[in-house]
Amino acid sequence: MTQPDPHSPARTIGYLAVIAGVVVLGAGSFAYAAGWLSPSRLTPTKLVSALAPTSGPALGHRRNHAKGVCFSGVFEANGTGTEVSRAGVFARGTYPVLGRFNLGTPDPDAPDATVRVRGMGLQITAPDGAVWRTAMINLPFFPVATPMAFYDLLKASHSTDPGAMASFTQAHPEFARFGGWAKSAPWTTSYAEEAYNSLDAFLFVDASGARHPVRWSLLPQAPVSPVTNAELTRLGPNHLEPEITARVGQAPQRWTFNITLANPGDETDDPSKAWGPDRRMLTVGTLIVSKIEPERDGPCRDINFDPTILPDGIAVSDDPFPAARSAAYARSYDLRASETQYYPYHLQTAKSNTP
Repeated sequence: MTQPDPHSPARTIGYLAVIAGVVVLGAGSFAYAAGWLSPSRLTPTKLVSALAPTSGPALGHRRNHAKGVCFSGVFEANGTGTEVSRAGVFARGTYPVLGRFNLGTPDPDAPDATVRVRGMGLQITAPDGAVWRTAMINLPFFPVATPMAFYDLLKASHSTDPGAMASFTQAHPEFARFGGWAKSAPWTTSYAEEAYNSLDAFLFVDASGARHPVRWSLLPQAPVSPVTNAELTRLGPNHLEPEITARVGQAPQRWTFNITLANPGDETDDPSKAWGPDRRMLTVGTLIVSKIEPERDGPCRDINFDPTILPDGIAVSDDPFPAARSAAYARSYDLRASETQYYPYHLQTAKSNTP
């Protein structure tokens, strides 16, 4: 009997459709809509709406990365970062942080093993009150090159047209790299074993005013023990939150904070293109997570991890995504802030039930 060709167009399109489903669930941390784009083409409202599953959004929750848990701790800066940025958080010292581990899905009840992308929202506060917020994910590069391409991906993945994904992938060949990553990258059983990447390029401004294009990554100091998706599934649909709670309860968890500097000629406006390993890298400190709290009443619940909230010494580059993310995050925040009755604080619930 003739065996089916695994590289046939039909099988390829089917595989890409599966990957597209992963993106819809998993790449929402980069659910982008820029206010500067023509309203007839793309707006925050249109893009945030496109993220919703067919059953509708989870009211009261973030419109993506809806499943998460809060953490707090410190960033220990070693002083090396002052070489490329005058931001106060890089001066040698210890600075408080708030953050959120999360899964890239619009469903707060999604089983952990169904979500390929994991994220970290992080806020670092300097002694003068200056705040740096960043939202990172565990992908090494973004699936598409522009905010409009991401919106087109959402539309194609939701389309009933059987040729929609084939047309999309033909128009956006960079998407194939994400398909390879999603198929081959290992799963882990803990947020503590993930690396988190900025993907977007920013500009660090040093004391002389010179600008340095950079990206950054947080690399886990915990040993990484890859598992299969089947092994993760057997741990249960809500394994990640109790696991990180118990792990941090036993000992603080650490990530090495690395800054990658662009080489001359590196593209800074396309996060779908990873920079090579020959770039100069600076280790600027260590993130230490010492406390985990459920999101419902936790300190991260009402933080909008807008990546354009930056201290002096850090600026946006020509990468279009941070501004686009800012607009989408603001829209998502406004929606969930008006829907707290669907996701009430426990304290509110207790108060309402008091005789």
